[in-house]
Amino acid sequence: MKNAKKIAAVALASTMAVGMMAGCGSSSSGSSSKKSSGDAEGIRVYNSKVEIQTQLEAMAKTYTEKTGVPVEIVVQASDGTVTTDLSTAYASNDPYSIAMVDAKDIYSLSKEHAVDLSDQDWVKNTDYAISVDNKVYGFPFCVEARGLIYNADAIKKVTGKDFDPSQYQTLDAFKGLLDELKKGGMKTPTGIMKEDWSLGAHYLAQVYEEQDDTDAFLKGLHDGSQKMADNAKFNSLIDTFDVLMENNYAKDSAISAEREVTEQKLAEGEIAFMFGGNWDWSVLNQYSPSDNMGMMPVPQNTDDGSNTKLVGGGSKYFFVDNSVSEKQQKEAKDFLNWLVNDADGQKGLVTDCALVPAFKNITVEVADPLGKSVKSYADQGLLIPNYNYLPDDHFTVLGGEAFQKYLGGKSDRAAFAKDIDTYWQKATLTEH
Repeated sequence: MKNAKKIAAVALASTMAVGMMAGCGSSSSGSSSKKSSGDAEGIRVYNSKVEIQTQLEAMAKTYTEKTGVPVEIVVQASDGTVTTDLSTAYASNDPYSIAMVDAKDIYSLSKEHAVDLSDQDWVKNTDYAISVDNKVYGFPFCVEARGLIYNADAIKKVTGKDFDPSQYQTLDAFKGLLDELKKGGMKTPTGIMKEDWSLGAHYLAQVYEEQDDTDAFLKGLHDGSQKMADNAKFNSLIDTFDVLMENNYAKDSAISAEREVTEQKLAEGEIAFMFGGNWDWSVLNQYSPSDNMGMMPVPQNTDDGSNTKLVGGGSKYFFVDNSVSEKQQKEAKDFLNWLVNDADGQKGLVTDCALVPAFKNITVEVADPLGKSVKSYADQGLLIPNYNYLPDDHFTVLGGEAFQKYLGGKSDRAAFAKDIDTYWQKATLTEH
């Protein structure tokens, strides 16, 4: 049976990646309910970006009022994952019309589950759609990126000069600025998030993403022909991380530092820099932050241009399920086009959800300063693409164990590199 095949396929699919790890507050239950009755079949939308559930519900209400098509937004269960939630829906013979998943899930699920969207109008307006075998399956919900977050007002307060991040792209220049901040009274200018996803899925992942050929490099680690300790990108990025550690306000208790405390110190100007992403605004804005904040590339003494770019791209993707009725499939496609082409849909995405749009035709101004930075880099083509094929346990093993040991002073660089080599030699590479 078709649904039996789906259950099996979903069970084998990857669990929800900590895709850009956008702030995930608790929300209402993700248990599903039957679609609305009446002439219009209506659509059910699965939402794995739980912090915008209220905004999506308001957008759905607006859409229904304009079109008469009922739209139900079902949030990811508080104790669930994409895999378990979709499996439950298929087992109940009540699949979602549209499901929001991570990029790696599009690659693993699309051939079995998704509708080909290649003929849709929005495709021509984005560089971030996901295609498999020359068919477009993934609708990019937003753009997210990572780098160093800075508080320009805090820097100017000490230096007396407007902060221009383009002047601090090299590690040498960045170290000079940190020295200037310390001499001016900012004793510890940096903060580091100790979370496994930040260390493993974001900072360490950048080592892979900056390689000339990421797949070839990881295959080399897997077969032992590459050694992390010998890799220039690893050493360059860890050189920078060492500087961040040396200037960390929580240097003596780095593994005990709480994310909220670190972000509050950044927002209020007690520190000036923290590695993170534009999703961190959802935490920073709880502490009356300066508007003069932004994001900059990780400083490195490199000449290949990587120190002029953030790392990022599409984050969270919609796919239309091929097991719902043709009418629901059409209604689902219409809803996606509304998000991209209708003024209310665009406002909902950019203003109400505070997201960076993935579509060139959306000109609504991005609301928050981190998002504005990301959009600026994206518009200039200055994003190093995310690598979407890391094994599911990468950030827990290498972020939560190996990298945290290094951050906490329990291992040195050589031991850290050896831990990475050992992991990849045993890992199963993700086919794509």
